[in-house]
Amino acid sequence: MRTIEWDDDRDCVAMVDQTRLPAEFTTYHAETVTQLVESIQRLRVRGAPALGAAGAFGVALAARERSADTLPSLREGVHADADRIAAARPTAVNLSREVEALRSVVDDADSAAALRERTLDRAKAVADADVKRNRAIGDHGATLLEDGWTVLTHCNAGALATVDWGTALGVVYSARAAGKRVSVVATETRPLNQGSRITTVELADRGVEVTLVPDSASGRCLQRGTVDAVIVGADRVVLDGGSFGDGGVVFNKVGTYNHAVLAARHDVPFVVAAPTSTIDADSSADDVEIEERDPAELRYLGDRRNAPDDVPVYNPAFDATPTELVDYLVTERGVFEPPLARETLLPAVANVHLPKPTLTRRSRVVALRVSPTSNSGP
Repeated sequence: MRTIEWDDDRDCVAMVDQTRLPAEFTTYHAETVTQLVESIQRLRVRGAPALGAAGAFGVALAARERSADTLPSLREGVHADADRIAAARPTAVNLSREVEALRSVVDDADSAAALRERTLDRAKAVADADVKRNRAIGDHGATLLEDGWTVLTHCNAGALATVDWGTALGVVYSARAAGKRVSVVATETRPLNQGSRITTVELADRGVEVTLVPDSASGRCLQRGTVDAVIVGADRVVLDGGSFGDGGVVFNKVGTYNHAVLAARHDVPFVVAAPTSTIDADSSADDVEIEERDPAELRYLGDRRNAPDDVPVYNPAFDATPTELVDYLVTERGVFEPPLARETLLPAVANVHLPKPTLTRRSRVVALRVSPTSNSGP
């Protein structure tokens, strides 16, 4: 199944429950807007593109859940639910953007029946478009990779972060579909270990050779020359860097900035793969809210206390990477080279294709070949 889709039989939103991975692959059905919002906040569904689809399906769900005597009162109720959905996670722009797009469908409908039918049709179209975009991102990005390369990735930007196929991991899947042998180093990724719980499961299921490392070991891997490229996704790419400087800024899972700095230090290409729907041409980096997670995620490991309860905790879910550290931005419309500032990224939104570059292979590449029983590490 797709990561998130509409269940026509139950007339509600169905999604892979990612909180149950890796122990169990199961489906969760959100039959109310409250359940959908909770699913977004609990990360049953996560990843910027998948959240965009969740936002669209959420508006369609609101239109079905709401009962109203008049069309104006139905619209009012759906808009109220749309506010709740859009605010469920503030950093990823796709969620609020797709919710806003559905508002116009709500306002244009001339009857309650049309409102319910058209919001669902639009939501399904959003999901289908995401799959098509991700395939294009993968195909463009695959041209950057050479046979035998090892890619380091952070968090999960694969099929489970999108409706299907993925962004950063979509590049890997497309490269393999083109006949290239590509292996992956996956960081565990705090918070919630989305790299170890989700990325490794997804890659293993697709037959991709993957080695799990702690977030803090990425520098060691790059230092040893066992990584040929770092590829990550993005929750939002802003064009106005604000206090970060003249260029743009990539907001992605916390730890991305660390990997970008280390990649620059070791002359390893740092690639961001994301749909143009993630590019925010209207906001400054200073305006983007960084979501903070529950301190208990660091104070406890399951039910076991991992730190004193009175120790202050700073647990951001995302960080900010200036685009001066990004070597290539891969979108469904092509591969973009530096400088990744407004004059470069605005054409991406305007559907202007740029020529595809080729990454330079480093002379000291060492293939990553770690057996399951090896203690040497990547």
